[in-house]
Amino acid sequence: MFFPISHSYINPLYLVVVGFLIGILGGFFGVGGSFIAGPALRLMGVDWNYAVGTDLAHIVGKSIVAARQHRTLGNVDLKLGLIMAIGTIGGAEGGAQAIQALKRAGNVNTVVSWVAIVVYFSISIFMLWESQKTLRSRKGRSLNAAEPKADHSAFGPVTERIQRIRVWPMVSLPTSGIQEISLWIILLVALVGGFFSGFLGGGAGYIRMPSMVYVLGIPTHLAVGTDLFEIIISASYGTFTHAIKGNVDILIALVMHTGAVIGAQIGVVATQYFAGPKIRLAFVPLPLIGVAIVLYTLLTGHKL
Repeated sequence: MFFPISHSYINPLYLVVVGFLIGILGGFFGVGGSFIAGPALRLMGVDWNYAVGTDLAHIVGKSIVAARQHRTLGNVDLKLGLIMAIGTIGGAEGGAQAIQALKRAGNVNTVVSWVAIVVYFSISIFMLWESQKTLRSRKGRSLNAAEPKADHSAFGPVTERIQRIRVWPMVSLPTSGIQEISLWIILLVALVGGFFSGFLGGGAGYIRMPSMVYVLGIPTHLAVGTDLFEIIISASYGTFTHAIKGNVDILIALVMHTGAVIGAQIGVVATQYFAGPKIRLAFVPLPLIGVAIVLYTLLTGHKL
């Protein structure tokens, strides 16, 4: 099927399957799935600027469905999500402007590909180290079905030091169990996540979800649900700013959305059966899949 906006020929079934898989990942990990969606679209010959903008467009609807489910399960901190949306929107505009600059320079595909590889690989390695260390340190303790939401982190001491930074204004996050934390730390996490959302596509949950856990100290299940809620706001803005720049193929986004809505509901239900460290460990191979796809397209210049 020919998609005239991005000048691409793509099998619609391929898009539905990709959307379904991303929906499951989003519901389970609280991520937009851009580490899969962007490379998957690039693999079919879609330029990175269209892959980024289109990915943002399709995850809005999926995130609404998943966040609603997580809200029902008590996994959403609305106050935190609204605060983070402010920083994310600012960062997303910066990322979109960076894409525009690269597009004008004519090297958007090469630069974004290498940035994606470095970011995805670094996140996977760090989360592999942390989750394995946490699970080893808790061996023999109850981290099973009897305690499905048990959540510990080997990075905890660093997180506690960050939380003790007293830079006014301080805010409380009772839903997440945090008495006080500097507003600027929350906004910084959101700003960084927003930049990569605008630059690499998706909701940048692959950065924001780990950052909420390791930097802010948010329990994993709450980080997943809150990130999805925040993605609704930030991805909507990201879609708008990329659309006016001509980077959104709405037809591709709609086809992907049909599969994503179903997958998102499956992913949300699955989170209830895993402890926080196991969710983080399960996340590890996913960005590496994105790395493999990007490397393939970058080094061979081939597409399917």
